[in-house]
Amino acid sequence: MERISWDQYFMAQSHLLALRSTCERLMVGATIVRDKRIIAGGYNGSVSGSVHCIDEGCYVIDGHCVRTVHAEANALLQCAKFGVPTENADIYVTHFPCLQCCKQLIQSGIVTVFYAEDYKNHPYAIELFEEAGVKTKKVELDYLAVDANYREKADLVQHLLEKLEITTNNETELEQLKLEAQHLFSK
Repeated sequence: MERISWDQYFMAQSHLLALRSTCERLMVGATIVRDKRIIAGGYNGSVSGSVHCIDEGCYVIDGHCVRTVHAEANALLQCAKFGVPTENADIYVTHFPCLQCCKQLIQSGIVTVFYAEDYKNHPYAIELFEEAGVKTKKVELDYLAVDANYREKADLVQHLLEKLEITTNNETELEQLKLEAQHLFSK
């Protein structure tokens, strides 16, 4: 059996963190790593103890949800809160960092930003990363241990089975498909 690579492992951690996001617009996760060790993680969500976007909707001003603390910032703040240095660390993020997070990552001493998906990559953020010597590397998650679309897939399969039930004459095949779907999506 082939082991998962370090990049895939840390990116999978970020995707797992993103599943804790409370933002309805985009689920983002971030993992800060130094010397192949996870030192912090964060996801985008509201300030501790405050109302969440999933409860009352996003609070959008000028196209941005102002209620949300970004995943990268939450991970950096976790390091600050517990006195963990970020100098010479790397960060794995599910999406390319916004301009504000870019500046925070540079100021905190992050040396490499690994990201899984492009997301409104701001030209000035790219310029700042280059200017500061911060490397950026796209690392798409190709290891299937984490499926962020699990619920959507299960709902689609259920919908297809319901449609098939109306149109099929083969009850045996339909029951077999239902059993296979149940096996695939059972918790």
